[in-house]
Amino acid sequence: MFKKPNCPVIAIEEHYWDAELSKHYTGSEAGHGGAMQERLFDFGALRIKEMDEAGIDVQVLSHGAPSTQKLPIEIAATLTAQVNDRLAAVCAANPKRFAAFAALPTVDPAAAADELERCVTKLGFKGAMIHGMSNGEFIDSKKFWPIFARAEKLDVPIYLHPSLPNATVTEIYYQDYAKDFPLVVRPAWGFTVETATQAIRLVLSGVFEAHPNLKIMLGHFGETLPFLMWRIDSALKRPGQKSLSFRDVFSKNFYVTTSGFFSNPALLCTVMEMGVDHILFAVDWPFVADNKPAIEWMAGVPLSDEDKTKILSGNAKRLLKI
Repeated sequence: MFKKPNCPVIAIEEHYWDAELSKHYTGSEAGHGGAMQERLFDFGALRIKEMDEAGIDVQVLSHGAPSTQKLPIEIAATLTAQVNDRLAAVCAANPKRFAAFAALPTVDPAAAADELERCVTKLGFKGAMIHGMSNGEFIDSKKFWPIFARAEKLDVPIYLHPSLPNATVTEIYYQDYAKDFPLVVRPAWGFTVETATQAIRLVLSGVFEAHPNLKIMLGHFGETLPFLMWRIDSALKRPGQKSLSFRDVFSKNFYVTTSGFFSNPALLCTVMEMGVDHILFAVDWPFVADNKPAIEWMAGVPLSDEDKTKILSGNAKRLLKI
């Protein structure tokens, strides 16, 4: 029987909701109820109990989608700072169990960069998480580059997390099946396409040429990109393209997590394409309702204990300075 190596476990894509921010969500974005909603708002007995039952030592907390990416500019900076202050208080009350990624008011890029710096230098946050497009704009636009410049300067990662696809995309690509298979718009496919597109656009934008030490994180084993890396890289090197090595950029500047994706073939593909030092453990709680299957899977993956330890906590300690 396989056993987890004797090391801490740091889960780095574990979500919550802020009560004030969540009041701004409408439609399907506001659709969490019941047990999931209870977990999203809990920082006490329930969350800690389920961490302990699975053997998770630390959760890096991040706001669930769409977080602050759809706020109007008039309130974005002020409300986001209040959201982050409340999250900082949660972490300060239980610093051995919780760390945090900042929410950012991306609609105001200068304010977002300043908020990132405040959260890292004053509140001890480990980076930031951005959910999908910012009020309909892809975040590779140069107007958002001050955020990436500040992240590079602070040496903290930006985690690109899925959000709902653009409404036009949903109508054209998914509407025929959304009623019978509503999750095809979300984790089954829509989230993946949206987030992988964001990541590819970032590489194509040249932001990594301007900021070569920028670190970007993706969940769900990189939203299919490790599997597709050879083909993407090969296609972008055909005649007629601007000179670019997608493989070099992705393998150097991107890190991926196991969130919501507990598959040996996916893990081994990612290890072979990116190396074990670029893979971090995550559950995606409470959207993955039970922490234990993720831990049980990691105990049995066909890797050495040294590599398992890197994924379970070593890489997070190094990258996030935990």
